Amino acid sequence: MEEQNKKIELLGNVPIPKALLAMGLPTMIGMMINALYNLVDAYFVGGLGTSQVGAITVTFPLGQVIVGLGLLFGNGAASCISRLLGRGENATADRTASTALYSSLIVGAVVIILNMIFLTPILKLLGATDSILPHALTYAGIYIISSIFNIFNVTMNNIVTSEGAAKTTMCALLTGAVLNIILDPVFIYVLNLGIAGAAVATAISQAVSTLVYLGYVRRKKSVFSFRFKRCCFSRQTLSEILKIGIPTLVFQLLTSLSIALVNLRAREYGDSVIAGMGIVTRIISMGSLMVFGFMKGFQPIAGYSYGAKNYKRLHEAVKTSIIWSTVFCAVFGLIMASFSTTVISWFTKGDTEMITVGQKALRANGLSFLLFGFYTVYSSLFLALGKAKGGFILGACRQGICFVPIILILPMIWGISGVLYAQPAADLIAAIVTILMAVHLHKELN
Repeated sequence: MEEQNKKIELLGNVPIPKALLAMGLPTMIGMMINALYNLVDAYFVGGLGTSQVGAITVTFPLGQVIVGLGLLFGNGAASCISRLLGRGENATADRTASTALYSSLIVGAVVIILNMIFLTPILKLLGATDSILPHALTYAGIYIISSIFNIFNVTMNNIVTSEGAAKTTMCALLTGAVLNIILDPVFIYVLNLGIAGAAVATAISQAVSTLVYLGYVRRKKSVFSFRFKRCCFSRQTLSEILKIGIPTLVFQLLTSLSIALVNLRAREYGDSVIAGMGIVTRIISMGSLMVFGFMKGFQPIAGYSYGAKNYKRLHEAVKTSIIWSTVFCAVFGLIMASFSTTVISWFTKGDTEMITVGQKALRANGLSFLLFGFYTVYSSLFLALGKAKGGFILGACRQGICFVPIILILPMIWGISGVLYAQPAADLIAAIVTILMAVHLHKELN
C-alpha cells in the first residue's frame, strides 16, 4: 500500500522536473533499447542481402498495426485511468485496467489469425516484390504469430506507466531488447536460420518481456488486480477506453499506411530503394519512440493534474515537456543529418544505390525531426485530457492528413526525390497545424 501511495504522490505532488524524469526517463530508455533492437535486426539481416532487408521493411508496417491494437486498449485505458486516479476513483480505474487488458488479447488473437490467413496478399499490398516475398513470408509467418506477446506488452506498458510504475516498464523493455540483441546473431548465423532466426529471436524476447509484467502483477506490486472477473464490458467503460484509444489506433494505422505507400512508391525503383527507405524509417523510429517513451511519463501527470483540476501543474508539465523534447529532437536530428552516409553504410554489404538513397532521405528526415517533439507533446496532451476530437486530428495529421496526399502526388512531379522528401514536407505542415490547435487549447484551459 505504501508503494502504491508513492506512485500517486509522484503523479500529483512531486515537482514537475523530478516527476517527469522519474516517469519519463525510464520509459524513454526502455523505448530507446526497444527501438535499438529493431535496428539490430536490420543490421544483422543486412548481412544476408538487400532482399532480406526489404523483407523486414515490408513487414514493419504490419507490426505497427498489431502494436496499434495494444495502444488502442492500453493508451485508451491509460488516459482514463490517470484521470480516475486524480479524482480518487480507484475501483473504477481497476475495472478499466482489467477490461482493457483482456479486450486487447481477444481482439489481438482474432486479428493475428486473419493476418495469417491472408498473409501473402497483405505482404504484396505492403510493397513486397517477387524477390522479397519469399523472405517476407518466412519472417512474417513467425513474427505475426508471436505478436500476441507484443500486444500484451504494449497494453501493459501503457497501463503500468499510468499508475506511476515507469521503472517496471523500463525493466520489461530492457530485458526483451537486450535478449533480442544477444539472440539475433546466434539464430541468424550460428544456427544458420537466416531471416527466420531474426523472427525467432524477436519472438523469444517478447515472451520474456511478458514474463516480467506477469511477475509484477503476481507480486501484487500494481495498483490494479488484472482479473478477468473485474472486467466490465459495459458501454460506458468501453466508450471511455475507445474514445482515446481509437485516435491512437488511427495514428498507428496511418503510420503503417504511410510506410506501405513509401514501399509501393519505392518499388518502382527496385529493392535497393525499398531497403534504403526501410532503414531510414527504422532509424527515425528510434528517435520518435524515445520521444513517445518520454510522453508516456508526461501523459499520466497531465491527465492526473487535469482530473484534480490542478491547472498550474498541468501548464508547467506542458512547458517543461516541450523544451526537453525539442532539445532532444534537435540533437538527435542533427546527428543523423550530419552522419547520414556513415549510418546507412552500416546496414548493407556495399549496395551503393541503397546508401545514396538512404543518406539523402536520412539527412532530410533528420532536419525535419526538429519539429517532432513539439508536435508529439500536443498530440499526447489532447489524449491525456480526454479530448478525443483534438487528439484524433493531431494524431492523424502528420502521417495521414498531410503525408498521404504528399506521397501520392509529389513522386509524380519530382520522381524518386518525391519519395525521399515526402515525410519532411508532411512534418512541416503538421507543425503549423499543431501551433494553431495549441493556441486554441491554451485559451480554453486559461
